[in-house]
Amino acid sequence: MENFATIDDLSTLWRQLESKEVDRAQSLLKVVSNSLRVEARKVGKNLDLMIFDDEVYRSVVKSVTVDIVARTLMTSTDQEPMTQMTESALGYSWSGSYLVPGGGLFIKNSELQRLGLKKQRYGVIDFYEIEGNTSNTNWENKDWI
Repeated sequence: MENFATIDDLSTLWRQLESKEVDRAQSLLKVVSNSLRVEARKVGKNLDLMIFDDEVYRSVVKSVTVDIVARTLMTSTDQEPMTQMTESALGYSWSGSYLVPGGGLFIKNSELQRLGLKKQRYGVIDFYEIEGNTSNTNWENKDWI
């Protein structure tokens, strides 16, 4: 199975990679591509078939792959990276948010939505008895299309 993006795609869509990043990026491209395949499989879809004939969808998958790899490459490997940090004085206060709490690779819900692998859902509870219905609650789940 091929990766959804290449080193050249990373250089074009994100930035030129340093020589020490190329090997890590190559490995990440494979891991991210396979992770996206697994996410698609969870919802009963085959990502490779979805991109086979659709150039537009292929470019979206490539973009999402580059975004995930770029975010992972920006993550520090020798310390916990912070996305925001606040400090105070005298009364001493400090707070911060980590880029990837717990470390590792993560795929955002918004990225899964861009791929059509996650849809918004709504549910309804009917508290009133309907004639002919013996239960007091009637759950109905729908997918937004």
